Amino acid sequence: MPNNPFTVGQPVSPEKFVGRTTEISAALDQIYNHGSLAIWGGPGMGKSSFLEKLAAPQYWEEFPGQSSKAVIVLLSCQTIQPFNALNFWREVLTILKDELHNEPNLQADIEKLLAAGQTTKDSLRQVLQKLGQQKKFLVLLLDDYDAALYPNEQYTEADMETFLSECRSLAYHARERKHLAIIVTSLKRLNEIGPKLNPNASPWYNHYLFQSLKPFTNHDFDQLLQHANLSIEPQLKEAIREITGGHPTLLQIACSLLYREVKKGEGTILDVTAFAQNFESDTKQIFQNIWDRCSEVEQTLLMLMALSGLKGRLHKKIKFDMSDIDLIFTQKVRELTNLEEQGVITRTKNTNGQAEIREYSFTSSIMERWVIQEIWNTNETALQQRKKVFLNLMSHQQLEKFTTDSQWLWQHKDEIPTILEWFGKISAALPKGAIKGLINWNLGA
Repeated sequence: MPNNPFTVGQPVSPEKFVGRTTEISAALDQIYNHGSLAIWGGPGMGKSSFLEKLAAPQYWEEFPGQSSKAVIVLLSCQTIQPFNALNFWREVLTILKDELHNEPNLQADIEKLLAAGQTTKDSLRQVLQKLGQQKKFLVLLLDDYDAALYPNEQYTEADMETFLSECRSLAYHARERKHLAIIVTSLKRLNEIGPKLNPNASPWYNHYLFQSLKPFTNHDFDQLLQHANLSIEPQLKEAIREITGGHPTLLQIACSLLYREVKKGEGTILDVTAFAQNFESDTKQIFQNIWDRCSEVEQTLLMLMALSGLKGRLHKKIKFDMSDIDLIFTQKVRELTNLEEQGVITRTKNTNGQAEIREYSFTSSIMERWVIQEIWNTNETALQQRKKVFLNLMSHQQLEKFTTDSQWLWQHKDEIPTILEWFGKISAALPKGAIKGLINWNLGA
């Protein structure tokens, strides 16, 4: 058996990168036209992998004539501690100097700027001008750009506004912009974070083309399996999609766990309970991160959605009265759209007579289970603290229903479906527990 081809806990290497065809095309268009692109997506959606793909030398070899012109600088803004403009421009120039292997004179010029100790956007402008004279241009790939959009002790709101204005000026107004392309990644759209806008000035982010990273499509998932020379029967593939929702990191973890079972030998009996427990354990921090980054309103909407979905899983043990949930959702389309764009929930449209009805569900069934656990961990005190948020969403009567349902959960945790029931499709795909015949490694591929 080959080594485990699935990547867990770090960005996917460029040679293993799959999918994202449209997003890569958009990035290349912006680079070719020396523009700016803002890539955003939730935790684990593959933003760092995306930038590492764009930075890979072997990738640029596919574009004759461009590889010799582009000088690529890739850095994570989170590594700049503390983040401020001075440290940022110094880090960019330091990495740029290291990348200019065949330009000793330009390296010497950058070294002088660094030695002066006061690096600014004008320092980079000087370098860009000289790059242009050499028929080259800078591709600046900035991961975790969120770090530049929150103040700290050495980076005030005023400092932030100045820095972002300088970035926009460099990419949009300066003559040297024709020697620069910028691609940044963030957890949310840039217009949803960062400083408040000045109504008398152009938005600091309006020079970016925005592109989101969504969960993998079925085609992307197929590519991931093909790249690993792995063949999975349709029923098991569908089961994996149900628990992961196409989330790239969750897919990597699920397939990695299955690989370990395959590696034990043909005909191995898969312990579905152990698989479910390992998957929950390995993904807990991802769901926690997703939950923590949701606003209180978004968290409340997810709670309502989870309770509504639980109604069908409890059989006849209890009947939750969530009949008003659709009315609540129609009033919070913006928050639901945000959750959908982050890949947390999925929206489907159904036609009931002449009216079109939007229905929402969790992208991952395990995220749904995780929210149920959050509800039963929400005690009376926490519920009171959320009361103001709840009443902005629902009436006093609806809040009373929600409170009653939550209290039932607190008192009957043992009646919540077991972990295996949330992995129902995997159990169904492996009725006898054996994975032989359902998963095959094409070692000759």
